[in-house]
Amino acid sequence: MLFRFSNFPSLILFKKPFSITKTKTIHFTKFTFSSSALAISNFSDTHFTKPSKISSFHPNTFQVLQKLYLYQNHPSLALSYFTQLNHHSSSHNIQTYSSIISIMCYWNCIRKLDSLFIDIIAHSKQDPSFKINDLFDSLFEDVVDVENKNQYLLRAFDGFVKACVSVSMFDEAIDFLLQTRKKNVVILPNVLSFNFLVNRLVVHDRVDTALFLFDEFKSFGLIFNCYTYAIMIKARCKKGDLENAFGVFDEMKEVGVNPDSYCYAALIEGLCNNQRTDLGYEMLRQCRTMNTVVDVYAYTAIIRGFCNEMKLDLAESVFLEMEKEGLVPDVYIYSAMIHGYCKSRNLDRALAIHDIMISKGIETNCVIISCILHCLDEMGEASEVVARFEKLKQSGVFLDGVAYNIVFDALCKLGKVDDAINMREDIVDLDIKHYTTLINGYCLQGKPVEALSLFKEMEEKDLKTDVVTYNVLVSGLFKNNRACEAIDLLEYMDSKSVEPNSITHKAIIEGLCSVGKIEEAEAYFNGLKDKSVEIYSAMVNGYCEVDLIEKSYELNKAVMLLDTMLKMNAKPSKQTHSKIFTALCCTENMKCARALFNSFVERGFTLDVVIYTIMIHSYCKMNCLQEAYELFQDMKIRGIKPDVIAYTVILEGLLNGGHAKIAVELYNEMCFNGMTPGATLKRCIQKAIRMQFHR
Repeated sequence: MLFRFSNFPSLILFKKPFSITKTKTIHFTKFTFSSSALAISNFSDTHFTKPSKISSFHPNTFQVLQKLYLYQNHPSLALSYFTQLNHHSSSHNIQTYSSIISIMCYWNCIRKLDSLFIDIIAHSKQDPSFKINDLFDSLFEDVVDVENKNQYLLRAFDGFVKACVSVSMFDEAIDFLLQTRKKNVVILPNVLSFNFLVNRLVVHDRVDTALFLFDEFKSFGLIFNCYTYAIMIKARCKKGDLENAFGVFDEMKEVGVNPDSYCYAALIEGLCNNQRTDLGYEMLRQCRTMNTVVDVYAYTAIIRGFCNEMKLDLAESVFLEMEKEGLVPDVYIYSAMIHGYCKSRNLDRALAIHDIMISKGIETNCVIISCILHCLDEMGEASEVVARFEKLKQSGVFLDGVAYNIVFDALCKLGKVDDAINMREDIVDLDIKHYTTLINGYCLQGKPVEALSLFKEMEEKDLKTDVVTYNVLVSGLFKNNRACEAIDLLEYMDSKSVEPNSITHKAIIEGLCSVGKIEEAEAYFNGLKDKSVEIYSAMVNGYCEVDLIEKSYELNKAVMLLDTMLKMNAKPSKQTHSKIFTALCCTENMKCARALFNSFVERGFTLDVVIYTIMIHSYCKMNCLQEAYELFQDMKIRGIKPDVIAYTVILEGLLNGGHAKIAVELYNEMCFNGMTPGATLKRCIQKAIRMQFHR
């Protein structure tokens, strides 16, 4: 039997199987408690008195129920009395909770009911014998007898679901929703409660669960609203399922629900988050054509999307369109644009936009400040980071831990680790990132003892060290000739149950090789079960660190490892490229170098101007000028622009080999491309030109 309630249009009861018969509308009768424990008819409203302070005497269940019955028409007093009992360690049970819930439900005290269920959840965790299912069995006893029972109690159903979701007890909320009640009755939630649940699931990356619940409750007959469908659009986009995200609009059309601006904004944001900002922008324009209200939120998503895709011109264009539409950009839009320009290292434009934002009366924040400071730091402007930070600090702008960590890094790069240490008192909560930055600073400054001291201080403060901190310290110890302590630290790391990652393994392999312990590095490498590209690269780089001209055996092993990486379809780093080619060329093993070069090209790897220059230089040294010239031309054909160094190498080789005419042609090409040759090369070219003229 399916029942709809005029007072509760979204609360539905039905018996399985789901055959719909006659629909009945329920009207409330005079309030009576549904629980038999509350049917204490000897008391009436005339006995009402305000609750007095609870004495040392602990009332029993019967006495509590009597008191609640007296306050049944005064929900605030009833809850006050109930709360006082809690404060005096009085243990409530199924009957007393059922009574107070009934009162709150009847008088529609939704917020108080939500708070009450939070307390009930806490009670159930502290007392394993207290079963919430038993509580609801009591509340919904014979609930299908709709002619006589108190249907207002169904408010408790939604209240409990919302309470579970609010404390992230998603599985408990879902189990409660799906479990079958007595007499095979299933209660559908209010659509607002359902939306609250599925939205929080999507936010917490439990997208598949949210989609499952949507399909499940659609089959049960729950009627969804626009906000439900908007959440489903968001869920589909989060999975990267853009086709079905668009399909949600078709489903809405089928059930007669008109999408609102929130639905369109959800899809626009989803498209932007999936690097399809172009489609998001097209949808925004369609919304304007259809006279659908588009708010700042949608524009923010578009601008942020274009900035993330580094299409900054388009972002600025949308920004101007937005202003023409009469919408006022907020701090989030300015933040997105500043972040985009900082990411592209166009600091001047980032600062200009920041100034415009300030001139519009929009206050800056620590997120924007940190973005600008980080950009300066990455561009090697450590001194400017410190100066700007001090200026901001004096202006009274709030600077968070992220900003402080950036200035710590800048000071460490300037060799002023002690200045950074002295700034620690400015931060209330010094975290693991700050300590890691300072430890790295001491390692860079050649002060491993101070770095270890900071590491010890961090542990004394019960800050849980992570793998990043260990990696920084291991690498620093090796660089400061403290190999034994670095290895000991690895064992200590294991004792603390911190799992090493590929960066840890890379640091140890390269560190052992750097101090000449090739055999130890090989043993460590061979002992690793799962070897990533980084680990292979580390061993190759390690071999290349030793004197390979005298130890060709190690070079052969490096080439073999690199060949293994290629067969695994692993792409070596540029650093590994350079080191192995340099080593092969230094030993004049050009046959092997060229074979490896061709192998890289066949696999579609991008070889940069550095690799080409290394090989061209070696061919020139061996007087293989034809091969050198062909390789130089090949570089240009593949779209790799030669730099000043590449031109200089090939020109010197051609001049020394007596190919002055070709050298002069390349020299003119170099100058035409806006490159300035060195003084020595210029003199050599002028000499070659004079010789040609005299001939």
